[in-house]
Amino acid sequence: MTKQNDTMTFRKPTAEDGGAIWELIQKCKPLDENSMYCNLIQCDHFADTCVLAELDGKLAGWISAYVLPNDSEALFVWQVAVDSSARGRGLGRRMLAHLLEREECSAVQRMQTTITKDNDASWALFNSFADRMDADLSHEAHFKKEEHFNGAHATEHMVTIDLAEEAPVIASAA
Repeated sequence: MTKQNDTMTFRKPTAEDGGAIWELIQKCKPLDENSMYCNLIQCDHFADTCVLAELDGKLAGWISAYVLPNDSEALFVWQVAVDSSARGRGLGRRMLAHLLEREECSAVQRMQTTITKDNDASWALFNSFADRMDADLSHEAHFKKEEHFNGAHATEHMVTIDLAEEAPVIASAA
């Protein structure tokens, strides 16, 4: 059992982390299981906007994210994964706050992600983060089951957290 005072560190991923991140995601249902190559590309091409969390030197959490190509004020969070050994520590929220503190995210005024209606853990994380930031959270159906997924996947709701006036309180979100 891990103790609350164990050492948690946050860093940018490297290409060498791709395999371990892929294995973490496999354990974090209901996350979509991308190919190991996808996770390798995320670590290599998008390292500046992804975060890897380590607990006493072991992989404990991962966020893949990127600044939207046509909107430098929006950070899109693709996936959040927290190992079962690190749950209950606010790690997801702390990783989100860490990302927003990076120079690469200095222009970010909105955080976005997509969540299916039945993903209670993701809704809890992003609602908690918005509450800690005292920021507004809105959502609407975005990628629709029939229209975009040929009926094979639940509708994904675009969640937007408006951070425009909340940037000075990022540290308190952790």
